[in-house]
Amino acid sequence: MRTAIDFSPLYRSAVGFDRLVSLLDSATATSASAPGWPPYNIERLAKETEDQGDSYRIEIAVAGFKPDQLNIEVKENVLTVSGKKDADEAGRTFLHRGLAERSFERRFQLADHIKVTDAELANGLLSITLTLEVPEAKKPKTIAIKTAAASDAPVLQAAE
Repeated sequence: MRTAIDFSPLYRSAVGFDRLVSLLDSATATSASAPGWPPYNIERLAKETEDQGDSYRIEIAVAGFKPDQLNIEVKENVLTVSGKKDADEAGRTFLHRGLAERSFERRFQLADHIKVTDAELANGLLSITLTLEVPEAKKPKTIAIKTAAASDAPVLQAAE
């Protein structure tokens, strides 16, 4: 049996770390009750050029869902994918019901500077493409090292 960890004492003494504490809170809350449906893959894509940032793809198995029944939203570094299935069972008699045709909501915590660039639904898979777009101010810079020429160096003479 898992016990919940209480992070409320951190709120009293940590100023400006609200996001970090809320991440810890959400990580402990979702790991205990993480839904297993729908299944998904997270894939790292190869870089085409050195200037291009890292790219990722999330594939979610959403067989039976139409594009208008799916919703993708990004808010405060949280990607939320939800599907709302209409209850159209009128006139249908099932002898066996093995397809999970239920509504769902999946949340993915995104790192800073990750942007959702594309979403595509094909063959029952919802593919969401993500790209790491680091701003120029955050990219590492190479600093040139200057050397002083021997003739430019000041000459010190000993006092006689």
